[in-house]
Amino acid sequence: MSQDSPDSLRRTAEEGARLAGRILADRFLGERTIEFKGGIDLVTDADKASEEALLAFIRERHPDHAILAEESGATQGTDSLRWLVDPLDGTTNYSHRVPHFCVSVAVEGPGGVLAGVVYDPMLNELFSAARGQGATLNGRPLRASTVSSLDRALLCTGFPYDVRERPEGPVGLFTRLILHAQGMRRTGSAAMDLAYVAAGRFDGFFEFGLKPWDIAAGSLLVEEAGGVIRHISGEPFDVLRGDVIASAPALAPALLSEAKRFVDGLREQPPRG
Repeated sequence: MSQDSPDSLRRTAEEGARLAGRILADRFLGERTIEFKGGIDLVTDADKASEEALLAFIRERHPDHAILAEESGATQGTDSLRWLVDPLDGTTNYSHRVPHFCVSVAVEGPGGVLAGVVYDPMLNELFSAARGQGATLNGRPLRASTVSSLDRALLCTGFPYDVRERPEGPVGLFTRLILHAQGMRRTGSAAMDLAYVAAGRFDGFFEFGLKPWDIAAGSLLVEEAGGVIRHISGEPFDVLRGDVIASAPALAPALLSEAKRFVDGLREQPPRG
């Protein structure tokens, strides 16, 4: 069993995220190599360089910990802790030189996520949390917003890479909620969207088809900032399940109710084809 405290893990995650973020920022305006992993899913040379440096840093500090990283996959450890690493969340933005992307680093144990960091190197914003110790932005405490009604809520979403093949969930829920919310945004980085919910910038966020490294750090930020995070069906959050909905605490009943009604209706529809 690991003896590392959530706070010490958070500090390591902060250092690693800043290291990886500097690599992304340094390469942002330069030439880049782009490869496609699927129809619209891509990876750049910056993803790989950022991940390589970040994993080397983590392994130097914690050689016995397991790691799950977006580009290199899983490596086993002898400890009970596992790092969940996205070296560049918002790769499509980055590849088009849109300056909205981040590094996401989290550590989970048998009881859930213990520490999480989301770092935006372009704005030098470090969102950070340790289990039971609150969430901060550049050292200042974060709190989710106080918005309580959908017609006053600024929501955010994203679309999974298979949206062309399976549009019913993401497009359907977007269409439902945009008719109730004050506004809706699509920024291109799920980790940053969750950090923005924790900061009270967005009142709610939902997305289908996410991976553990996309949401692990952000989920802890939301919880430690007093927000609510669930699966879109309303079930308790599990980092291994890819659909997520997060919100300000007072907004959660209305947002979750709308989402559940949508999911229930989706289940009643006959299968396609």
